[in-house]
Amino acid sequence: MDKREITLGHSPDPDDAFMFYALATDQIDTEGLTFRHVIEDIETLNRRAMNAELDITAISIHAYAYVLDQYALLTSGASMGDNYGPLVIAREPLSIDEVRRTTIAIPGEMTSAYLTLRLCLGEVETKVIPFDEIMDAVARGEVSAGLLIHEGQLTYKARGFHKVIDLGEWWMAETGLPLPLGGNAIKKSLGPELIARISRLLRESIEYGLQHRQVAVRHSMKYGRGMEESLTDQFVGMYVNDYTIDYGERGREAVRLLLERAHQAGIIPSPVELEFA
Repeated sequence: MDKREITLGHSPDPDDAFMFYALATDQIDTEGLTFRHVIEDIETLNRRAMNAELDITAISIHAYAYVLDQYALLTSGASMGDNYGPLVIAREPLSIDEVRRTTIAIPGEMTSAYLTLRLCLGEVETKVIPFDEIMDAVARGEVSAGLLIHEGQLTYKARGFHKVIDLGEWWMAETGLPLPLGGNAIKKSLGPELIARISRLLRESIEYGLQHRQVAVRHSMKYGRGMEESLTDQFVGMYVNDYTIDYGERGREAVRLLLERAHQAGIIPSPVELEFA
């Protein structure tokens, strides 16, 4: 096999670290490929995908709608919320109508969390704040509410915040489907043979982590920003599951419907023709 370096972008959170544990620590044969891990927050990765900077990148399903010419979605690597997902939280109990009239901190306008927030609440006033600073901003009163992704979905209660709405629960009630949040996108210019090879290796890495769960969870703890092992394991279990190994028909339908509704609502400019590598 030809030797080649592949740039692989993913976010600094436990589920991505778990997925790529085997690749990052040389647990599987990469068949001559070297993976250079580029770790950035998801909104930065979304923006970098707009410029086609990385060979493979974690990407918000929302952002994928803007990079169709350059990237295809890999069939593995999905982050799906199955009746759970990003949360809107506040310092005080708020109703849905009340939160619509506040300023909500969001982790980025290209995130699927923001897209789903718009579908759920309509036009709302927002302020972009790095995902790991949102709870602090709410606590300081800089904003009245915050949209939490990553481990904040599990740690907000310990900080004394109140849940306004779980967008994964809302989406399930609306559609009966899991909420597609992120996936892995790969440059189409790599060509069918190399794409198939990389796709196989990424799936092997996910399967290896699931088969060696305890050590992979411990590896991912360094990206959990202080979460203990049991909480890290719980978070990984939420977003590394059967959908992560393969979207399946239900997962693909969820992606299609989310982007269809986003276009109908005028949030994304054009219809999306899904392409899975």
